[in-house]
Amino acid sequence: MSEDSPTAGEKFDRLIEIMSRLRGPGGCPWDREQSFETIKPYLLEETYEVMDAIDAQDWRGLSEELGDLLLQPVFFAQMASEAGLFGIADSLDAINEKLVRRHPHIFGDVTAETPADVKRNWDAIKAGEKKRRGERPGGLLEAIPRSTPALVEAQALGSKASSNGFDWANTGDVLEKLHEELNEVAEARVQGKKDALAGEIGDLLFVVVNLARHLEVDAEQALRKTNAKFRARFGYVERALAERGRTPGESTLEEMDRLWTEAKKEEKPDD
Repeated sequence: MSEDSPTAGEKFDRLIEIMSRLRGPGGCPWDREQSFETIKPYLLEETYEVMDAIDAQDWRGLSEELGDLLLQPVFFAQMASEAGLFGIADSLDAINEKLVRRHPHIFGDVTAETPADVKRNWDAIKAGEKKRRGERPGGLLEAIPRSTPALVEAQALGSKASSNGFDWANTGDVLEKLHEELNEVAEARVQGKKDALAGEIGDLLFVVVNLARHLEVDAEQALRKTNAKFRARFGYVERALAERGRTPGESTLEEMDRLWTEAKKEEKPDD
C-alpha cells in the first residue's frame, strides 16, 4: 500500500459519511424511511451470507459480505445519532475498552495459560462489570439471547449448564437419552396428539444438539452443511430430470432415488 492510499480508518470514516448523506436531507428515500425495526432483519440476513461465504471458502465473496455486514452497525448508529441516543464513536469506544478490560493477561499482569483460564477470567470480569452497574444478578441462563437461532440457543444452554455442573456424565449417557426420546416420539405419534408430539420432537432435537456438543461439533454449522449438501443433491436430481424433459413432480420416487445415489457418487470424498 502506497503512502497516499487511504487507511482502513479513513475508509471507515468514508462509510460513515456516505451513510450520513444517505439519511440526510436530499438523501435516499429508501434509506431515510428505515427504522431500527425495519433494518433489523438485514443484520441477520447479512450475517448468514457471511457464514455462507465461509462455508464455501469463497474468500473474495467473504470480503464483500463482511463489507455488507459492516454497513449494518453503521446504519444502526446513524439512526441512533439522529435520535440523540449515541454515535458510532461510542460503540467503538465501548468495544475497544471492553477488549482491553477483559484481556488482562494481554494488557495487564494477569496470567492465563489456557483458553479455559481466559474464559474464567472473562466471566469473572463480566460479572464484576454487572455488579458495578448495579444490575441484579439474573439466572445463569439469562445471558443467552432468546432471539438466537434455536440450535445455537440449545447448544449455548447446554454448554452454560454443563459449565456449572449440570450435564450428562459422558457421551454414552447422551446416546441413551437420545434413544429414550426417540421412543417417546414414537409413543406420541401413536397417541396422535399434535401438541404432545411437538413437545417430544423438541426434546429429541435438544438432545441431538447436546450430543453434538459432547462430540465437540457445532450443531448449527453441521446442519447448515447438511442443508447445503441436500440442496446440491436435489439440484442434481432436478437437472437430470430436466434433461429428460420432466420435473420431480412428474417422476417416480424410485427414479429420483437412483439419481440421488448418482449425486452422492459425484461428491468429493470429504462431502
